[in-house]
Amino acid sequence: MNRTVVVSHHRLFESFGWTSLVVNPADVSRPAKTQFQKSDKIDARLLCREVKDGRLTGIHVPDIEEEQLRCLFRRRNDLIKELRKIKTQIKMQLLYLGIAIPKELDKPHWSHNFRNWLKELSFDYKTMDYCIQTRLDAFSFVDKQVRIVSVKLRAYCRKHYKKDYYLLRSVPGVGPIVACGVICELGDLRRFKNFKQLASYVGLIPSVHQSGDHLTTSGLTPRANRIIRSYLVEATWQSLRFDPVM
Repeated sequence: MNRTVVVSHHRLFESFGWTSLVVNPADVSRPAKTQFQKSDKIDARLLCREVKDGRLTGIHVPDIEEEQLRCLFRRRNDLIKELRKIKTQIKMQLLYLGIAIPKELDKPHWSHNFRNWLKELSFDYKTMDYCIQTRLDAFSFVDKQVRIVSVKLRAYCRKHYKKDYYLLRSVPGVGPIVACGVICELGDLRRFKNFKQLASYVGLIPSVHQSGDHLTTSGLTPRANRIIRSYLVEATWQSLRFDPVM
């Protein structure tokens, strides 16, 4: 079932005064014989068994304010992906046409000089001018939306989560967007009893497989909050610039 539908049903059940528990499907134990059989009847039987035995642990369900703030942060993340896609398409178009980008302008961050260089490009036929212009218009629109959403996000976190926001900003490598991301994706960090719980939730723990004396680790666990994990990894690389000991 869609996560949004599950959360809405959870809140509806609680409004009736019922006890509701939201569980990660991966946490529901399934016998080997049910690995290749799935139906509503089988799932209901498994859930009833787990609830009866008291083996189910509910996951954190954010309140409506936290959930809608998270939506704004993820909207920014979607816009960033769209912006990268448009930039890649423009570079692919230039490569297809055999146009070399000047080395001093060819950088990950598109400066105003590079944008002006793109706008001043002229081609043999107007059709290509229109093609590049529409791509640049799309880039400008999405870039503007990213800036607007970023400003709104920072302003909201500074106003409503002022203490936590500035505590996070005091950490080397943590910028405004990373601080907003931690607040939006993780909520109140005080709900985690220790650092291990936080690392497990984010997905900063290794995948381990041990059989007897044979121990294998295969990178980070696939069970993670991938958005905030990527932001924290980037923040870590930035922190190394301030304190190499870290």
